Amino acid sequence: MSLIPARFAPARCAVFATLAILAGCVGSPTPPRAVAPRVAPPRPVSPPPAPVAQAADWRDWPVTPGDWSYRVDARGSIALFGTPGVDALLTLRCDRQTNMVYLSRQGRASAPLTLRTSGLARSVTVQPTGGAPAYVATALTPRDPILDAMAFSRGRFLVEQSGMPTLVVPAWAEVGRVTEDCRR
Repeated sequence: MSLIPARFAPARCAVFATLAILAGCVGSPTPPRAVAPRVAPPRPVSPPPAPVAQAADWRDWPVTPGDWSYRVDARGSIALFGTPGVDALLTLRCDRQTNMVYLSRQGRASAPLTLRTSGLARSVTVQPTGGAPAYVATALTPRDPILDAMAFSRGRFLVEQSGMPTLVVPAWAEVGRVTEDCRR
């Protein structure tokens, strides 16, 4: 009887010995090589689009993007013009306590505001409102003819102010609603 069991045959032992020797030949792992972060090549800067030539008549200019909205609050009523979800570009407020209509435009410019309608044009002085974002405002009496001119202008009216973009505002019913709220 043999002292070595059959399953430990010399051929098998040689295979295991060879594998053990080969495993010892593998070097220690090297730390991964530092790879510089990939930086995207700079994109060419395209020039800003050329301004679209405006028609000679402002009534043919495109309307400033945005919509009017109207609401009533504790002070009276307010109509806001601009893109939903952001601060209004232009507001018209009936303040019942003072019985005045306040026209406010977003911005800091202190230059007079020119309101141009299809039937009337007028400049008004403005004062900063002192809030954030910055607005300038003017107070109008509810019977001021410029309010009716804005409400009944043919499709749009213009709000111009030096140092600020010109607003081409649609003449929607909200302008008349706020004005009428202060006339009651």
